[in-house]
Amino acid sequence: MPLENNNLLVTNGWINGQEITAKRLFSVVDPATCREIAKVSDLGAKHALAAIDAATDALGAWRTITRDERKRLILKWAALIEQNIQNLSEIVSLENGKPLREATGEINQCVALLRWFAQVSENLVGETLVAPNPSQRNYTIKQPIGVVACITPWNFPAAAVIVKAGAAIITGCTTVVKPSEETPLIALAFAQLSKQAGILDGVFNVLPCKDPVDVSQEFCRSEDVRMLSFTGSIPVGKELYAACSGTVKRLALELGGNAPFVVFDDAHIEDALDGAMGARFYNGGQICVGANRFLIQQSIYQEFAEKFAARVKTLKVGNGFDENTNIGPMINPSALKRLKSLVKTAVSKGAEVIIGGSQDKDRTLFFQPTVLTEMSPKMDAFHIEIFGPVACLYSFKNEAEALHLANATSAGLAAYVYSSNQERLARFSESLEAGVLGINSANIFANDLPFGGIKQSGLGREHGMQCLEEYVETKSICMGL
Repeated sequence: MPLENNNLLVTNGWINGQEITAKRLFSVVDPATCREIAKVSDLGAKHALAAIDAATDALGAWRTITRDERKRLILKWAALIEQNIQNLSEIVSLENGKPLREATGEINQCVALLRWFAQVSENLVGETLVAPNPSQRNYTIKQPIGVVACITPWNFPAAAVIVKAGAAIITGCTTVVKPSEETPLIALAFAQLSKQAGILDGVFNVLPCKDPVDVSQEFCRSEDVRMLSFTGSIPVGKELYAACSGTVKRLALELGGNAPFVVFDDAHIEDALDGAMGARFYNGGQICVGANRFLIQQSIYQEFAEKFAARVKTLKVGNGFDENTNIGPMINPSALKRLKSLVKTAVSKGAEVIIGGSQDKDRTLFFQPTVLTEMSPKMDAFHIEIFGPVACLYSFKNEAEALHLANATSAGLAAYVYSSNQERLARFSESLEAGVLGINSANIFANDLPFGGIKQSGLGREHGMQCLEEYVETKSICMGL
């Protein structure tokens, strides 16, 4: 892989500030070409224990250095990431397949997140309370929770690492990161840069592995790991939830979604179409907040479908290094097979493909951007996370039916509504069962905006003014004089 800074291509594990080799290796593959990028050390349970020990040993020193010093080191880390943005973006695009401009946007977001964490760390302060009597003083202090294990996904392999580990590290915690087996290289590159920034050895450890089960089990049963932060599917989140019960550790779970995208007949249809394109096809549709179910009012259903398909037709599928590419590949053959099956099943039950609908070319992981109409809530696609460039259109008659359909899911991560009726928007904002709402907008991310789900879409919040509270304990101190 031609990188200007080859030091960023780390293919071994990273424990206590050092590269860690393993007898076993696994391949990281470029999904756009199906060619091997690198062979990476395949770490296991013993390495997980070593990483936890390193993080535990480093905790005493890291939690006691001044907040200003931690801020200085975090900001230096951000600056190094920014200086290497081209190489880091190429790594993301190679191992994930997303268009290079989207990968660059993701790395820029990592820089912004670290700077945001440094800024809001000023808010982590205790309180001096009203004295209950002349001989006692009560106050609180904020302290880092301890060692944090982070399990991150492949669809945003850079941002998911930083939003977890960066937040934990600025509070004084130490971390062990298990990146996705599909995309371990960006996390390892971040580890190299964290050492260059001067962050203490053992504060940021990375465990690449082919099979995540053994490593994850060590995270769950370790009493030294005080918190587990996971982004991934609802079924895996439930397994981790259960596995952590023995140690009663804190959990942050950002799980799957099934976002409705509701368009009423009084909406500005061009605005709704703009939002629909981003909400469904950004990152090739492989995004947890992606619009999964397009609920379109009957009177505008046909118009919306035709105009939407015309826009989708302009999307170009291809290698992320082609500047004209809009849609990259699916991440692996299993994801492609799952998407093909979903479309085939929907068509067999009456859905109509008005554009796309199949694999782009034989022996590739590309899938054509697709629009399905005549969808029914009885179809599988209504109940599962699609995670690909497929838009499913359903119709509804009135507001009550739209709300019922929108909430008819166990997930509750994101939802979108388009209407020009302000009273209706106010009602829907309060009634939709989702943690993040896009109201006449699909732009639902901001560093100062809390992000997370309700129902089975998870626990806790990332971003926002309170994002660092997840990683600290509030201790009450009652002192007699």
